[in-house]
Amino acid sequence: MRRAGLVGVPRVRPWSWQAFLLGFVSVAVSAALQGVCVALGAKLYFATFLPGLFVLGLVAGAPAAIFAALLTIPVVWFAFMPPVFEITPLTAADADSINLFFLLAVLLIGLADLCRKAMAIVSRGGLKASGESAATNSQ
Repeated sequence: MRRAGLVGVPRVRPWSWQAFLLGFVSVAVSAALQGVCVALGAKLYFATFLPGLFVLGLVAGAPAAIFAALLTIPVVWFAFMPPVFEITPLTAADADSINLFFLLAVLLIGLADLCRKAMAIVSRGGLKASGESAATNSQ
């Protein structure tokens, strides 16, 4: 029987320079995709960054995904929030968008970290059963 995991996807050590480079590349690719979406008329600022954060959290771990989430804010603020290519004070709607992005990013990074730990447990052979469980206490 095959073990669960990401087949064909290399895993990167969480605190390595390769993980942070992968985070930077993830933000760059997401920004390029967001640029295409904006050119097609979409107004969702963080639409392409959230799936990238989840995949990055699975492949490279939580520290790289947190780095990418923090790097996303100035990129979106500068390149996609009007007026584009200027840093101006945030409007209330823009601040709400950033807060919602942070909330979703924390939840997605946490989920990705849990999935990564579950894949590590499964790849080691799963949890070992102890002799007794709390549900079958013989007292």
